Amino acid sequence: MGDFVKGDPTKIYQQEVAEGIMLHRFVDSYTDNHPIMKQCKTLFDADLKRFSPIAMDMFWDHCLAKHWTSFHSQSLAQFVDNAELTIKQTSAPLPERFVRMSTHMWQGRWLESYQDFDNIKFALERMSLRSMRMAPLAECGEQLEENYLQFSEFFSQLYPEVLEKAKTAG
Repeated sequence: MGDFVKGDPTKIYQQEVAEGIMLHRFVDSYTDNHPIMKQCKTLFDADLKRFSPIAMDMFWDHCLAKHWTSFHSQSLAQFVDNAELTIKQTSAPLPERFVRMSTHMWQGRWLESYQDFDNIKFALERMSLRSMRMAPLAECGEQLEENYLQFSEFFSQLYPEVLEKAKTAG
């Protein structure tokens, strides 16, 4: 919901949901401004650099899903089920765009499907169809694949740091 809710979420949502939104915002900002992200951008063709943060966000999701058991005691399926339940039990109104997207996300088990890299490429292709401006995203999957090992190594360096910083965020 962090991408769909504007303003202070504590004024609208229960504490657990508001904290999740704020954590999402923190992680997005932290990773977008991290030196590793700057290194990642250099591995994209010049005409795709501006789309690299979106592609890398999807790649980080792939790495996290693929290595989930290294970071969480709960299975990814259980975690997804609990997240869905938390959202569905939220009493405050949810943004319409989020409801549409999350309904598809829960039904398609997107987060679990991201363990397979081909599903990341497919998701980027689907996102590229949203508008002409987003069309170059379809090409980002190839860039991710060409640099898969390097990006995976970056994830191994970045993610433990993100977890540590997230503990003190907020």
